[in-house]
Amino acid sequence: MARQFSASRKNTKSMVALLLTFSAGIVDIVAYITVYHMFVAHMTGTTVHLGNTLAVADWADCAKSASVLLGFVTGSLLGRGIIELGSRAQTRTVASITLLAEGALILSFIWVRPWILPSMPARSVPLRAICFLLAMLAAAMGLQTATLTRIGPLTIHTTFVTGMLNKLAQSISQWIFWVHDNWRKHQNARLALRGSGQHPAFRNAQLVLAIWFSYMMGSIAGTWMNSKWSTSALYVPVFILIVSIALDQVQPLSIEEEQDQA
Repeated sequence: MARQFSASRKNTKSMVALLLTFSAGIVDIVAYITVYHMFVAHMTGTTVHLGNTLAVADWADCAKSASVLLGFVTGSLLGRGIIELGSRAQTRTVASITLLAEGALILSFIWVRPWILPSMPARSVPLRAICFLLAMLAAAMGLQTATLTRIGPLTIHTTFVTGMLNKLAQSISQWIFWVHDNWRKHQNARLALRGSGQHPAFRNAQLVLAIWFSYMMGSIAGTWMNSKWSTSALYVPVFILIVSIALDQVQPLSIEEEQDQA
């Protein structure tokens, strides 16, 4: 029964990871389109942009990049803090708290952004208002990043995919060497590939590839929805968060994360 429960929870976490990654793709592209072409989940690019703006003394863009980085780190720190408190209190559904906070931030952005930005020409919008909007969504992405970090032994990220592509290459490499060793042992292609579908590296590669694909599909969907509904497209990620919270009540999502904290 314990093994069946573990497999069931793993499947639930995998499904939620794909949903959250799709959601993050929507949030990232909508933020990029609607708030001065800044990504709120892509911290590597934001760090490079910060360095560039510092080098050329573009203090306005520097402030935007810094607000994204600060918001993301703050959200991630808050998320890990909530997970730690949940671990100490033995709260099995602690993920619901972090996902609820993320949803509140996204909803706040939906309601606040049209009130701030369209009211005046872009050059007249106060820099602090832009930084506030960017930090709000970046904090939401930081919270999501902290909420779901493992599926069994596999480390995952649901708000950025650079690490996922590296993990994909690693898993494929492990599977290729496993097939090679089987080929040397059996000298038969069919026997060399037997059991591939159940090999951990092959299954990890499938999941990681699906996560990357979900992020890309989220960006495609977000671009289309933003062209139709502007920032109201972010109601879709909010709905996904509600679904994820409901699933957390059935199959707790952050048990491994709590164990790591403990």
